Amino acid sequence: MNTELLKEATEFVRSFYNEANKSAEELEDRLIEVTQQIDQHGYYEHTTAELEFGAKVAWRNSNRCIGRLFWNHLTVIDKRHLHTEEDIRDALFEHMDFATNDGRIRPTITIFSQAYRNKKIRIWNHQLIRYAGYRTEQGVIGDPGSVDFTEICINLGWEPKYGKFDVLPLVVQVNEHTPQLFEIPEHLILEVPIRHPQYEWFEDLQLKWYAVPMISEMCLEIGGITYTAAPFNGWYMGTEIGARNLADEFRYNLLPQIGSLMGLDIRSNISLWKDRALLELNTAVLHSYKEDGVSIVDHHTAAQQFKLFEEKEMENGRDVTGDWTWLIPPLAPAATHIFHNHYANEIVKPNYFYQTKPYE
Repeated sequence: MNTELLKEATEFVRSFYNEANKSAEELEDRLIEVTQQIDQHGYYEHTTAELEFGAKVAWRNSNRCIGRLFWNHLTVIDKRHLHTEEDIRDALFEHMDFATNDGRIRPTITIFSQAYRNKKIRIWNHQLIRYAGYRTEQGVIGDPGSVDFTEICINLGWEPKYGKFDVLPLVVQVNEHTPQLFEIPEHLILEVPIRHPQYEWFEDLQLKWYAVPMISEMCLEIGGITYTAAPFNGWYMGTEIGARNLADEFRYNLLPQIGSLMGLDIRSNISLWKDRALLELNTAVLHSYKEDGVSIVDHHTAAQQFKLFEEKEMENGRDVTGDWTWLIPPLAPAATHIFHNHYANEIVKPNYFYQTKPYE
């Protein structure tokens, strides 16, 4: 028998039954059942309630996430019974539609079958919706962070469009089968044109970003069981778009252009042109999402929500773990309590983990 799996399974089942206030008799019956499944098959199957609890607690344990206050509001969609690329595609489309909700974003996870031996499902995309990046002689067109995956998609037969904001197709692989490529229907892709409340020229930049960040490359581990395909989403914190995706030098690198249009001296650091351009870009992102009725949170509110999460966890006798380097926002971090606190960066399971990219 796999003793390590049994140990992790036992710890998880005990934690679930404890938090669910179930009886000692129910717990013992379930532990006997789990032990028998592991002994007979080498793995065990989570109940629907265990799966839902595990996915939510994995969010609660996510050291890099500032938005954990809402962990118990995660909608868990169980798709473990699906095994074909087409059925998985349809489930991913359902996830997009449900989570997007016309901009009133719902935190959602869709969980496909667990990995066992040579059986596993992989979604090759970093996020279900992501912009392409094209390597050209004149430099990168689009998102430089997507160049490698874009080339993979082209090699699989995708037709490149060479725009700045082209949505990549889904790439789904079942077991060792040839990965299948699927275009995402336009009606499932909600995007927000970025404009500024004061600077009218901002619209001339023709910037936009997609509404929902649906992470699809990470695996979910619950009680020793690994789900290699379990895409999940919350909503954006504004700085993820305005201080990272659109601002990083190795991404869209828009600060020099915005600084110039603001009339700032971008040749001198003393002018603090990067700070001022960064502030206005983030102002534009928050303004645009709010005006379009798309869920988003600013970094100050997110930090206040995280403080409330910390207090609730203390009330329940749980230590809050965290990766400080990820929890501090990239804009005005010292203006949040997180900057001045210390967090133990210890990994607690259930949790979400990065996996080796299937195309590397």
